Amino acid sequence: MTRTRTAMLAALTLVAGASGTALAAHSASAGAAAAACTVDYQVQNDWGSGFTAAVTVTNNGAATSNWSLGWTYAGSQKVTNSWNAKVTQSGAAVTAANESYNGTLSTGGSASFGFQGTYSGSNAIPATFTLNGVTCNVDGGTDPTDPPTDPTDPPTDPTGPGDRVDNPYDGAQVYVNPEWSAHAAAEPGGDRIADQPTGVWLDRIAAIEGANGGMGLRDHLDAALEQKGSGEMVVQLVIYNLPGRDCSALASNGELGPTEIDRYKTEYIDPIAEILSDSKYADLRIVTTVEIDSLPNLITNVSGRPTVTENCDVMKANGNYQKGVGYALNKLGDAGNVYNYVDAGHHGWLGWDSNFGPSAEIFKTAATTEGATLDDVHGFIVNTANYSALKEENFKITDSVNGTSVRQSDWVDWNQYTDELSYAQAMRDKLVSIGFDSNLGMLIDTSRNGWGGADRPTGPGATTDVNTYVDGGRYDRRIHPGNWCNQSGAGLGERPQASPAAGIDAYVWMKPPGESDGSSKLIDNPDGKGFDRMCDPTYTGNERNGNSMSGALPDAPISGAWFSAQFQELMKNAYPPLS
Repeated sequence: MTRTRTAMLAALTLVAGASGTALAAHSASAGAAAAACTVDYQVQNDWGSGFTAAVTVTNNGAATSNWSLGWTYAGSQKVTNSWNAKVTQSGAAVTAANESYNGTLSTGGSASFGFQGTYSGSNAIPATFTLNGVTCNVDGGTDPTDPPTDPTDPPTDPTGPGDRVDNPYDGAQVYVNPEWSAHAAAEPGGDRIADQPTGVWLDRIAAIEGANGGMGLRDHLDAALEQKGSGEMVVQLVIYNLPGRDCSALASNGELGPTEIDRYKTEYIDPIAEILSDSKYADLRIVTTVEIDSLPNLITNVSGRPTVTENCDVMKANGNYQKGVGYALNKLGDAGNVYNYVDAGHHGWLGWDSNFGPSAEIFKTAATTEGATLDDVHGFIVNTANYSALKEENFKITDSVNGTSVRQSDWVDWNQYTDELSYAQAMRDKLVSIGFDSNLGMLIDTSRNGWGGADRPTGPGATTDVNTYVDGGRYDRRIHPGNWCNQSGAGLGERPQASPAAGIDAYVWMKPPGESDGSSKLIDNPDGKGFDRMCDPTYTGNERNGNSMSGALPDAPISGAWFSAQFQELMKNAYPPLS
């Protein structure tokens, strides 16, 4: 997978200071002795007077809970800002220290960060790096003997149909689904957002050709070509039809039974892959969101957990979630203009230590199953169709009130994260540390996490006790972070935008605002969508939401159907507000 133009260095012989003592020399006499650490330093963009760089350090020595990477520039380079590490500079010497959330480096573990800098003259890579004072060897980077990059030829431009850009959203329009746009424009006030891009959900086999007289996949891709004009265009597809789909939430059950993996492959994925590989669509950047709400269920809702369901035990035993995701990544990833993003839940589901690491590992398992490789994964998406706040600014996970940690509040409940941005960035670091691409990009679905309106707090809660402090200041006004169905009081969140934060490829509206999460009561339908009590506003809850009220809006239709009352609620409570 081509992510950036990076000239790879040959192995370097590193020398410690003026003493001339050779360290980690790559020669025959060095034998098989492994370097204590390796560093991959890549200049991603260079415009003649400035640059951005991505750095990954891998620890081959003893595990450490804090790390500090040092190097010295031979030229005039100055670091101006950074992400995922605290980078400081004194003269030519630079030090990058871990953030609070990525300090642990196990043996064989990696950490990644990036930064922006300025320079004049040459921009050679540093010759020597040290991790916690120990000299590393270098693997990768921009060869200092390479000619300077032509600033008129941006490094992220693809050089052929098989090349993928680092971030498909950069410099591109995003497809506006005409069907969703028409629904939005027909609502009072809906014309204010009817031109926003949203995901196209392929949630059944019939959706490929067009279900119930609607647009099929080719129809959407043809419409995207018309919208594209002479610029770049992203089309967002949600791949969502696993066998035994969403084993813990009846509202989003699908048409395929738990054992129908062969139908999933031949009747669903194969036809989609064939269409996406059509040369007619080669100039589109096609983003696929692969199977939301699936893999984490195999960690959180199986035997041994109080939230166990029989359906999830069945799916864990037969392995069809991993097989289905792997097959989809493999087949869809064959097209050079397809960018696969795997669903990674949200902080209110996977933010606990017992869920976070194991979920990352099962993502890796799925991404190396059925012929898929880690290179078939361009990134991950969080908060898809969920309501978790993007940034909680009135309290931090490290705060305490009268000696009691915020983590002990009823709302946080020992979670390690308070919002989606911090969770997404930490999950990215974790995934990179276990082998995923160091340029991995994250998407955050902000379609319904604005939580604005009159009830939006303007500052921290009172410090009477930790619950008053957290509840008084939190933007997310759900009764419980486990509530997920048609939430009362929710609002539109940040509008879709590219590269909004470190490690984040885009904020997206993957869930089209106004499409229901599930019906408030049982409604017969031909699509296999069941009735989940979490969509019933009178429901008093279960283990998954702390036995709290569901917080759902009344009179909702089945999942995916237009829900006017929800759409109006989302516009009323939008943050940033609608003009």
